[in-house]
Amino acid sequence: MGFDRNRSIAAPNAGNHTREMTGIDMISNEDAQESYLTPGGIKPHPSSPKGFWIRTVVYVVLIAAVALVVWKIYTDQKAQKLQAASQAAALLSRPVPVQVSAAVQMPMPIYLTALGTVTPYMSVTVKARVGGQLEPVKFTEGQQVRQGQTIMVIDPSPYKAALDQAKGNLAHDQALLKNAQAEYKRYTALYQAGVVSKETLDADEATQGQYQGAIEADNAAIETAQLQLDWCTIQSPIDGKIGLRLVDPGNIITANTTNLVIINQIQPIAVYFTLPEDQLPQVLHKLAADKRLPVDAYDQSDTQKLATGYLLTADNQIDTTTGTDKLKAVFDNKDQALFPNQFVNIHLVLEERPNALVVPSAAIQSGSRGVFVWVVNADGDKKKSTAKMQPVKVALSEGQVTILDSGLNPGQNVVVDGADKLSDGQIVTVSAARQRGGQASGQTATAPPDASGGKGGKRERQ
Repeated sequence: MGFDRNRSIAAPNAGNHTREMTGIDMISNEDAQESYLTPGGIKPHPSSPKGFWIRTVVYVVLIAAVALVVWKIYTDQKAQKLQAASQAAALLSRPVPVQVSAAVQMPMPIYLTALGTVTPYMSVTVKARVGGQLEPVKFTEGQQVRQGQTIMVIDPSPYKAALDQAKGNLAHDQALLKNAQAEYKRYTALYQAGVVSKETLDADEATQGQYQGAIEADNAAIETAQLQLDWCTIQSPIDGKIGLRLVDPGNIITANTTNLVIINQIQPIAVYFTLPEDQLPQVLHKLAADKRLPVDAYDQSDTQKLATGYLLTADNQIDTTTGTDKLKAVFDNKDQALFPNQFVNIHLVLEERPNALVVPSAAIQSGSRGVFVWVVNADGDKKKSTAKMQPVKVALSEGQVTILDSGLNPGQNVVVDGADKLSDGQIVTVSAARQRGGQASGQTATAPPDASGGKGGKRERQ
């Protein structure tokens, strides 16, 4: 707080009185130097040299501690990198066991794949054309029947009676006609003698014509009755395999209504499949050139070939809802490997490559560098084998094998098992790829036809 200078000068004894009352010496205004007073009236303390050195030491210690921490982190990271590098070098020098298979050149087909449905080449649902009681059937369910073979009989008794009645009407009308013809001859003679009139002769001639018309109607009735009698014997309209009977003997059959049995022709047999419209032009181009395109049917796992046929035709329009076109292939099916309504994988062969470069599909890898394989190179000097990443260009993958356009040479060994542990330059120990046959996997893959057109042997899955 400040002091009143005028009051202090006017009453010099006031200070003494104050000292006596409080016991505190009051500093006179004359002794106080105004230059040391702050605006608040407080005098600042001068800085101490000892405090400055303490702060300097603290800062130095903190900087040294931070530097020590940074150096420790740096050295730890460097040690970890060195350790990782040493471990990588150790792993690189440690052989990795792999299984390899050689790239080979062989005839291979280039084909389009599709899902197909096996359909009978012809299918007939047998119905009775006349009504009546069904007699015992003449076939065994599931047997092969020939066209024209009797398979069922409907009780023919009513139709035989109708035929006999029509024949009786014919005989009656024929007798009447004969009598009318005789009378006409007599009336003709009497007319010429002038005994009867012309009107009587014309009436007798008309009666003769009526009987002739009745005879023609009787003949038509006989044909109808004979036809219905023939329809009582139901015959197979096609060659095929007969199915389960739908009506048991003894039942009353309604004409053109009751389904009796279904006969399917399965030798030959058809397969319907679809292809996208962008694949259709190359197929239609070959069909227009009268080229018979081979078609292979495989099982649902697409590993076992079931039959070989040919492409018959393509539908005349594209389905706008799916953007696909329906195609029909025909198979001889002599061994009955294909069955109606069976789902199969179709391979429509567009061309045959006589010298295709083939590797197992298990060898194909893909990564940031694209598609590649691990090639095993043998070092003759160091007597060791190393793995090398080799980019390749795939032409077509065919289940267990893949056709390459480029990237490998015939005879080079590629890794088919153990590739997940490899790095470029990795030392490996090589063994031949194990073959997993039908007993292990339950499936086998059929090799493509050889160059001569014959069927190749079976190639086991790898």
